[in-house]
Amino acid sequence: MADRNFIPVAAPTLGGNERAYVLECLDSTWISSSGRFLDAFEADFARFCGVSHAVAVNNGTTALHLALTALGIGPGDEVIVPNLTYIASANAVTYCGAKPVFADCEPLTLNLDPDCIEARITPRTRAILPVHLYGHPADMDRIMRLAARYDLHVVEDAAEAHGATYRGRPVGSFGACATFSFYGNKIITTGEGGMVVTDDATLAARLRLYRGQGLDPQRRYIHPVVGFNYRMTNLAAAIGLAQLERIDTILAARRQVAAWYAERLAGIEGLRLLGSQPWAVPVPWLVTVLLTGGGACERDAVMAALLADGIDSRPIFYPTHQQAPYHEETCYPVAETWSVRGLNLPTFEAMTEADVAAVCASLGRAMAKCAAALRSAEQNHVHESHARRIRVI
Repeated sequence: MADRNFIPVAAPTLGGNERAYVLECLDSTWISSSGRFLDAFEADFARFCGVSHAVAVNNGTTALHLALTALGIGPGDEVIVPNLTYIASANAVTYCGAKPVFADCEPLTLNLDPDCIEARITPRTRAILPVHLYGHPADMDRIMRLAARYDLHVVEDAAEAHGATYRGRPVGSFGACATFSFYGNKIITTGEGGMVVTDDATLAARLRLYRGQGLDPQRRYIHPVVGFNYRMTNLAAAIGLAQLERIDTILAARRQVAAWYAERLAGIEGLRLLGSQPWAVPVPWLVTVLLTGGGACERDAVMAALLADGIDSRPIFYPTHQQAPYHEETCYPVAETWSVRGLNLPTFEAMTEADVAAVCASLGRAMAKCAAALRSAEQNHVHESHARRIRVI
């Protein structure tokens, strides 16, 4: 069970071979950017995603930057990015000197809406970067058809979706390449870390070239390109390999937590769970709920009530076009509506049914207060409107 006094949003479980593998690194002194755990982690993660190649890096954001760079994305190019996602997706495009072009999400899963993509394509568009948001796959068939029609690369951002499947196929196996994050709150973790996966051997070679300072693999200290120091350490890979060995257990535990939430949240008025498409088998990175009324003030009040009960939560991502570096006046109605109504609840492998019950009970109390406040506000609005009419008459 989580700490009886506090339930965090996320907490890694390190109960497998993590300690033994890290101690092996220390005893052998193989602690830097080469070693048996790196090779094993890359090979096993490629198999997990159903692809031929995996290239380990030091975090999920560098994975995105590396993927876009290896595909030749650069100044003057445009990349279509979902507006409702973590800012790293847009930042990685900007690092390349390219421009992120935002598209709205669809209301059921809050993933990139394929209906909004085509209108955003211009002669400068080079790629589409769908994000499998909160562990639910984006609609890859429709995205891949658009990409083929306009000769665009697809880079899947699967940072939150390890193990999710789309029509029976693992996410990460659709685009030219895909990226994953192994940050401490992700489904599996290396503390900090990331991975780029691909079926393209030529692209994999470019990824490895750019990852290691552009060092020619055949000639030491010869650098044919300007590369980056994006390498993962053997220590981090040791933790990642141990985590990956337990991935089925981790996913099963998270799905059980999500099932407990679904059962207990079903009767709470004014609340709905993030939806799921029939063609998807999502993974519960963070259980996400949406208030069906109100806005940011009501959502924040609910989060404050949870925190007062010793339960952490997070708002869902804010639309990127509202962030200072990417500010624009364009309206993205779905993202703008639901971003202020969503929050993420504690979701991690070690949660018990009692933990989930405590979260849901606290949320139910908070929602009841929220509903009462909304009714009071509506009544006040009616009274004020009536009073104005009387004054006019």
